[in-house]
Amino acid sequence: MRRRKFLELAAFSAGGAITLSSMPMRAFAQGTTYNMKFDTYIAQSAAPSQLDNWYLDEVVRRANGAIKIRKYWAQSLHKVGEHLPAVRDGISEISLISPGYYQAMLPVTRGLEWYYRMQRADALQKVSRDVYENFQPLRDEWEKRHRSKVLYWTNWYYAPLVTREPVRSIEDLKGKRIRGYGIATDVIERLGGTAIPMAAPEVYTALERGVLDGVYGFDFVTAIGYKLHEIAPHITDIGDGPHAPAATIMSMQTWESLPEELKAIFNEVSDEVYRSRYAEIYEGAARRNVELAMNEGAQFATWSDADKERARGIIQPEQVQKWIDEVAKPAGIDGEAMQKVVAEAIEKHAPNGRLKRPYELYQEMKGA
Repeated sequence: MRRRKFLELAAFSAGGAITLSSMPMRAFAQGTTYNMKFDTYIAQSAAPSQLDNWYLDEVVRRANGAIKIRKYWAQSLHKVGEHLPAVRDGISEISLISPGYYQAMLPVTRGLEWYYRMQRADALQKVSRDVYENFQPLRDEWEKRHRSKVLYWTNWYYAPLVTREPVRSIEDLKGKRIRGYGIATDVIERLGGTAIPMAAPEVYTALERGVLDGVYGFDFVTAIGYKLHEIAPHITDIGDGPHAPAATIMSMQTWESLPEELKAIFNEVSDEVYRSRYAEIYEGAARRNVELAMNEGAQFATWSDADKERARGIIQPEQVQKWIDEVAKPAGIDGEAMQKVVAEAIEKHAPNGRLKRPYELYQEMKGA
C-alpha cells in the first residue's frame, strides 16, 4: 500500500548511526557556554542533514561543554528561503543554505552551479572549497554581504531523473513535464523537456495526479525519503554529474565571538568532513536507499554513453556562459576569472572523486 503521507519525511529514518571520532575531548577552563541554534529547512533523515548532525555533535563533544547546539529540522524554526537572512541578521547561528533558493542574493555562488562538467560529488565538494578560498568575490559574498562564515561546503549528492514512465533517451524526455530546481531547470529545458518549478512538499501529489511526468534536481536520498518512487518508479542516470552545491554556515557575529580554541574545533571537524566524512556518510545513506528502492519496485536505468555525451554537448559550455553573460556581468562579477579558478579546481580534484552514483550502487547490489 502506498504511503501518501510523504510529508512525514522527518519521521523517515535513513538508518544507521555514525560512529564519532575517537579523538579525546579537550578540557576547557570553566567560563562562557556558547548556546547556538542550528536551523534547516530539510528533515533530519536527508543526507545533508546526516552530515550536519555528525558535524554538530562532534563539535559539541570536542568542546566538552563549552558549546551547546539546539537543532531545528524541517522548517520548524524558519521556512524555505528565510534561513540565509536569519543567519545574516543573527537570528540563527548556524544553517544549511541551498543557493538555488537564494538566486538573487548569491549571484557569485551561482557560478558553482552547473551540470555535465564533472562526475563525482565528493570532488565537487572540494572544488567548492577551493574556489571559496581562492576567488575573493565568492568569499566576500558570504562573509561581507551576508555576514556569514562558510563552515564547510557540501552538495546534494546526485539527482537522477525520476519519472512515471521510462525515459531511455534524450528523445524520450522531449515534452515531458519535469519538476526542476535551480539550474536543473535549465538542463530540462535544453534537453527538450518542460521544466515546472514546484515546492518539494507538492511534488508527490503532483506526480500522483499526473500534473508532473517526473522530477529532476531532487537529490536521490531525499527523493526516496519522500517516496517519489511509489508514483515515479523509473530512476535514470543521465550522466549529468553531482547536484547542487550547498554550504553550512555560521553567523559571522557568532564566529567572531568565539575564542580561538573553539574556532579551531570547528575548523578541524570541517577538515574531517572534507577528508572522509562527507563521502562515508553520503555513500552509507545512498546504499540504504538504493536497497530500499529496489525492494519497493523501483527500476534503475542509465542512458547510453552516446546520449550522455550528446547531452553534455547540449548543456556545456552554454550553461556556464549563460551565467557569465546574464548573472555575472550585470552583477559586476568577473565571471571568466571565476570559471578559470573553477576549471583549475576541477582539474585538481575530479580525478580523485570516488563517491558512487545510485546506478553504480544498484549494479553492485544486483550482482551480489
